[in-house]
Amino acid sequence: MATAVFQVERQLFEKQALQWAQQFDEACYFQSNDYRDEYAQIDSLLAVKALDSFVSGQTDTFHALEKFRAKHPNRWMPGVFSYDLKNEIEDLTTSFPNRLDFPEAFFFIPAIVLHFKDNQVKIEAANPKNIYNDILTSSHTAGEEMIEPENIHFKKRMSKPAYVRAFQHLLKHIQQGDIYEVNLCQEFYAEDVTLSPIAVYQKLNRISPTPFSCFFKINDNYILSASPERFLAKRGDTLISQPIKGTAPRGKTMKEDHHIIETLKNSPKEISENVMIVDLVRNDLTRSAQKGTVKAEKQLEVQTFEQVHQLVSTITCQKKSGISDIEVIRNTFPAGSMTGAPKISAMRLCDRYENSKRGIYAGAVGYFNPEGDFDFNVVIRSLLYNSKKQYLSFHTGGAITIDADPEKEYEECLLKASAILKTLNAKLVE
Repeated sequence: MATAVFQVERQLFEKQALQWAQQFDEACYFQSNDYRDEYAQIDSLLAVKALDSFVSGQTDTFHALEKFRAKHPNRWMPGVFSYDLKNEIEDLTTSFPNRLDFPEAFFFIPAIVLHFKDNQVKIEAANPKNIYNDILTSSHTAGEEMIEPENIHFKKRMSKPAYVRAFQHLLKHIQQGDIYEVNLCQEFYAEDVTLSPIAVYQKLNRISPTPFSCFFKINDNYILSASPERFLAKRGDTLISQPIKGTAPRGKTMKEDHHIIETLKNSPKEISENVMIVDLVRNDLTRSAQKGTVKAEKQLEVQTFEQVHQLVSTITCQKKSGISDIEVIRNTFPAGSMTGAPKISAMRLCDRYENSKRGIYAGAVGYFNPEGDFDFNVVIRSLLYNSKKQYLSFHTGGAITIDADPEKEYEECLLKASAILKTLNAKLVE
């Protein structure tokens, strides 16, 4: 692979590149939206066209992926883990249909990688100059306007009364001591939908810019994600997880915003949610850590996004020798913030009381890079679309603890849906 750097008008060229990328069966785009922390690694990155790809065969996925990665050392390797890989890791089952037809895991080795930073693009490809010229002269223009989808009505897979019933069942399990926290999720879906996935993603990213935003195309399947949450990253020998637990709406004024932040920071319910998940993540990381290195570096940090304020904690450890990166991911998967505690019991109860397959939702999207680092988000605040079946779906969820209120939790689910509904000018119907 050759590498070349070009000076560009960043915003325009990036849009052109995204339109150009739609000709390929495999394309992914990671966008940090200028959110920076000490672990941030890329501003934005576009990878397209599989030289080789990995699709889960429904059994032994992590071991098979290990072999695939060993075939392609020192290469970019973007990909997707479905939440339901939990069924391979633990003795669990999911009986709901796979309406979206996403694979349980998908990774690819891109022929072309574009790195965007400041007013430069670095292109890694067999002939970078040709790629640069192709993008500039692509028939897909950057000014191509989004055709606004009309009359998209999302149906609730779980009615409000059904949600409240499931909530009460789970609360009873908490009272009985079976679990002490659980994340109850519900699906919203629309059928016979035709839309431009890249245009919808770009609008979603404008309305709800987040640090782990991504667009991922696998043939007819699309992930359009405005995720604010890091599931797991590796920098050198350091492993980093940053679970989000605790959500509050934005205020209409700075004064109201400040009041909401203070209320969130001091809410016993939100704090207990976060602390429980921090303990769970610490426990998960212990399986991959050098003894005595697991630390909660930051706890209950408020991060502010366009639609919501969130409580975020940062847990780190040093990776022990002799354990592979993919084994590390398996040891912590799926994200504790999307399950509950104890983790296996919570996942089993979610399968019993939810009424849809989570699939890619609550899974992870991210990359392994040539230097041996990796970074994966938690797939939340995300649209999933099968263009062939014209099926469009998203989930939202919230944590249930002993003092949770079903009305407030249901409203939180709708708050988390707001950016997606706004993006599509869509409505919810019963």
